[in-house]
Amino acid sequence: MAPSEAPSEAPSGTPEFSGWSCPVPLRDHPRVVMGHGGGGAMSAELVENVFAPAFGGPVLAALGDSAVLELGGARLAFSTDSYVVRPLFFPGGSIGDLAVNGTVNDLAMSGARAAYLSCGFILEEGVETAVVDRVARALGAAARAAGVEVATGDTKVVEAGHGDGVYVNTAGIGLVPAGVDIRPQRAVPGDVVIVSGEIGLHGVAIMSVREGLEFGVEIESDCAALGGLVDAMLAVTPDLHVLRDPTRGGLAAALNEIAAAAGVGVRVGERAIPVPPPVANACAVLGLDPMYVANEGKLVAFVPREHAEAVLAAMRAHPLGARAAVIGECVTEHPGMVVARTPLGGTRVVDLPLGEQLPRIC
Repeated sequence: MAPSEAPSEAPSGTPEFSGWSCPVPLRDHPRVVMGHGGGGAMSAELVENVFAPAFGGPVLAALGDSAVLELGGARLAFSTDSYVVRPLFFPGGSIGDLAVNGTVNDLAMSGARAAYLSCGFILEEGVETAVVDRVARALGAAARAAGVEVATGDTKVVEAGHGDGVYVNTAGIGLVPAGVDIRPQRAVPGDVVIVSGEIGLHGVAIMSVREGLEFGVEIESDCAALGGLVDAMLAVTPDLHVLRDPTRGGLAAALNEIAAAAGVGVRVGERAIPVPPPVANACAVLGLDPMYVANEGKLVAFVPREHAEAVLAAMRAHPLGARAAVIGECVTEHPGMVVARTPLGGTRVVDLPLGEQLPRIC
């Protein structure tokens, strides 16, 4: 049975999944579970087996952070995202900041500079108006800082108990400069892999306030708009092969998605990956791998080797790339897989996460 076909009904009226060709996680979960929203393997299976067959179309099939469209002689990047983070306010940001920066960054990963956003609020009956005002003010300030205008919006209210205070959706459009072609399928062996800074800050910041954990120092989210950093990189060369912001599923998910899309192998060095001590300590205590922890102000780039040194210098000259580092390379071996060299000299496979170590982080 093709994935695009609906599951048949068993005599009892219960959907029959035995004929599906999708992998185990969907088959094991006839109902949606939190892991389906975690940005890992379960999310990918939901998209590939439910949404992509239902919607169809070659643009969607690329499954990038944003879609690049030809319209009226212009190349536009278009993206949408919904934000359900809990709590609404956290060290280093809020759901309002995320709603702007997340969409701006998705556009930037196509090389586009965001121009306009739409904004939809879903409010739960009973939420304090002062909370909504605080979120709206944070969103507006973040938009101004990112150089984008909120051009249209919508508000809906759901009954008490049918929401979680405030949910936000934003969509954005931006122009892609001529000569820029940034997408996961362009990664090739020999590309140098660069990360723009220290990883894991956002996920650990959310975890610390949600669970009331203390790690000896307050950890702030890295939430930031990356359009200016991408502009600095493109000023060196328009031939950046791949950009990705490692949000849900962290750096591990981003690298795996790129390797799978391009059919190449990725090799990284664990010692080369910048992990701040508070994040490393928190992950050690909680049994987490920093490579799987979410970020909201970092990017990973696949850059042709001949441009890597100049691009890295440009990144380090920008405030959001001051801690940028080369962490690995793209290789012909083990296509579709990511491997990491450990500090002891061994290697390990870095799998795509199944779900999410910490849900509701964006």
